[in-house]
Amino acid sequence: MAEIIQSLPLEDVIGDRFGRYSKYIIQERALPDVRDGLKPVQRRILYAMYSSGNTYDKNFRKSAKTVGDVIGQFHPHGDSSVYDAMVRLSQDWKLRHVLVEMHGNNGSIDNDPPAAMRYTEAKLSLLSAQLLRDIHKETVDFVPNYDDTEMEPMVLPARFPNLLVNGSTGISAGYATDIPPHNLSEVITATLKYIDNPDITVKQLMKSIKGPDFPTGGIIQGIDGIKKAYETGKGKIIVRSKTEIETLRNGRSQIVVTEIPYEVNKSSLVKKIDELRADKKVDGIVEVRDETDRSGLRVAVELKKDVNATAILNYLFKNTDLQVAYNFNMVAISEGRPKLMGIKPMIDSYLNHQIEVVTRRTQYDLSHAEARMHIVEGLIKALSILDEVIAIIRNSKNKSDAKNNLVAEFDFTQEQAEAIVMLQLYRLTNTDIVALQDEHKELEALIAKLKHILDDHGALLDVIKSELNEIKAQFKSPRLSVIEAEIAEIKIDKEVIVPSETVVMSLTQEGYIKRTSLRSFNASGKDEIGIKDKDSVLTIQEVNTQDTALVFTSKGRYLLIAVHKLPDIKWKDLGQHVSQIVPIDEDEKIIQAYVVSKFTDDEAIITATRNGMIKKSLLSGFKSSRSTKPLVAAKVKAGDDVVAVMKVPSKNDLQLITLFTHKGMSLTYPLSELPDTGLRAAGVKAINLKDEDYVVLADTIDSEDSILIATQRGALKRIKASLLQSAKRAQRGITVLKELKKNPHRVVDAKVCRPEHERFTLHSDRHQFEGNINDIHLSEQYTNGSFVVDVTQFGDIKHLEIQ
Repeated sequence: MAEIIQSLPLEDVIGDRFGRYSKYIIQERALPDVRDGLKPVQRRILYAMYSSGNTYDKNFRKSAKTVGDVIGQFHPHGDSSVYDAMVRLSQDWKLRHVLVEMHGNNGSIDNDPPAAMRYTEAKLSLLSAQLLRDIHKETVDFVPNYDDTEMEPMVLPARFPNLLVNGSTGISAGYATDIPPHNLSEVITATLKYIDNPDITVKQLMKSIKGPDFPTGGIIQGIDGIKKAYETGKGKIIVRSKTEIETLRNGRSQIVVTEIPYEVNKSSLVKKIDELRADKKVDGIVEVRDETDRSGLRVAVELKKDVNATAILNYLFKNTDLQVAYNFNMVAISEGRPKLMGIKPMIDSYLNHQIEVVTRRTQYDLSHAEARMHIVEGLIKALSILDEVIAIIRNSKNKSDAKNNLVAEFDFTQEQAEAIVMLQLYRLTNTDIVALQDEHKELEALIAKLKHILDDHGALLDVIKSELNEIKAQFKSPRLSVIEAEIAEIKIDKEVIVPSETVVMSLTQEGYIKRTSLRSFNASGKDEIGIKDKDSVLTIQEVNTQDTALVFTSKGRYLLIAVHKLPDIKWKDLGQHVSQIVPIDEDEKIIQAYVVSKFTDDEAIITATRNGMIKKSLLSGFKSSRSTKPLVAAKVKAGDDVVAVMKVPSKNDLQLITLFTHKGMSLTYPLSELPDTGLRAAGVKAINLKDEDYVVLADTIDSEDSILIATQRGALKRIKASLLQSAKRAQRGITVLKELKKNPHRVVDAKVCRPEHERFTLHSDRHQFEGNINDIHLSEQYTNGSFVVDVTQFGDIKHLEIQ
């Protein structure tokens, strides 16, 4: 055999081959036909069972026999693919109305595999007979099979709209389909309405078809999504499990699931819920039990005492397949090509198919009735001249000669002559003559009726309507899925996700944060905190795991960190840097942290900047669902930094705020001086600064407090709060340090000392100096305080720490 080598571009070859393959799998494998709702393999299975007599009124037959017939005659593919398709046609949790009845293990809703085909038995269901009904009456086109030895139907007559009733799912090249099952009675009612009024709207059709009707039941939410899908072919709904909360004898309660969403694997669902319990992602579940038996599906989620069952159920809806989204993608093969179709085009395509089927069936019945009429007329005529006919036949040489003589002598046709010579002697009785005359009358009426159906389109539609009504009456069943107009909002209480536990949260100046159990904290003692050299504690707070930490930075941003998400670290160990929880810039410093239980308008956050800006924002504005990135707390201009953050009661206008600057100026004014602003605002001027001056301290102050000031020369000064007179915002303020001509004192850091504070620590770049706050005597306003360290030995002073 001579070689023929073609030189072709690779992209042309691949494009041509893949194009052919794609066309094949789109038309001949993965997508259903809009007329009968079946994929080719499903159609071949049903036709093979029908043609071999494996119908609903016969005994069950081994599945392997059917699979062999399908592979050998129509579908030259693997036996597992054919058997899997056959099994799916028998699964009542996949199909709203099964098309194959099966004896034996045909799988389960837990996705268990079916028994091997040699063990199971199957036959067509009663309803599938309606798909194949009248197929022998030339109602559909037949084509040769893969090896031209058999003929197979291109489509089934489909006496009901199977595509909508049983739905379909499939993936091919460039196309996928997801058509949900519907209630047979509703679909037929809508089809009948469409026949009566082709201009009917989708909204009017939805009075009949409420929405999908899944074989697994469940609750469907989102009528707008259904309407959109029925209009365009695409839409989204929410399918929720049917649940109830039961009270047990021991005071506990349990969530009982009796129906789950369509195509959800029950065993995987139960496993997922149990994993949430084991991983402690939800607090309050004791155990999860699958109590499904022959009486029906049942999953019990037993809860602890005094827990909010509704809140836990909402969490499970949100985080498991107890609730899923179903996306309509109603693609089907129409006129040989895939189309995205709404419900009206689907019903219209089905109706056109039925018009063709009924027309072809009627023509078939008419031709057979006319042929029989012709024979009956010949027999009646022969019986009227019986003696002459018998004489002709007796004098003929053989059967062929007898037929020819009858045709020549009495003007019979060949068909009538054949019927006469084949006539049995008992048919010559008077009774049979009457029967022939009655049959003649019946045939006359039948032919007239059939011709009327073919001539009158309205009569043909009446036939379709009558047969649809018969199927509806025989196979109707109540709706399984409940339709709810709106998609329910799921609100998850924090108490469900996080067990309530009191812990200690710590944060250092350099940004190391952790939470520690009370046991570890009490065992170690407050002073034994794990901390880096030259770092100091910014805050230690006793908090609840259900609280939220607001960590503020020098760039006017804040980090929203749930306390339960903080690393659980021993008190003596170093914490985790906040940048590993929420990323921040390298030059961004941690200023302060507050822990919040509820974001309300009763409290406010005040931020003050180095260059003398200040703002107040209500705490409620800091609530956010985003916690993976820093959020804006205040707009900070270039070259400026946040130096202080305070949490204050928002309605306490008498609360005083004091500011101290580097050059020893101080301004104190009430909270009423600050307007409420949004988070992205820059705020207002806090203090009128001198040249090269900047804010060192901004904090709230009460009459019993004092202020401890540290200067760059190693001096400490403590001032009574009562010396700081209340003034207006944005003024220069009063002088708290005596100005010296040579080497004047400058404020490095200042802290408000509350009555509970006892000790201070002065930090330098090399050492730290500790002392008792009360040892620093209360100075007059204009003194420079007392020297406590020699900076030439101690090093440059960095900051004060109050304990």
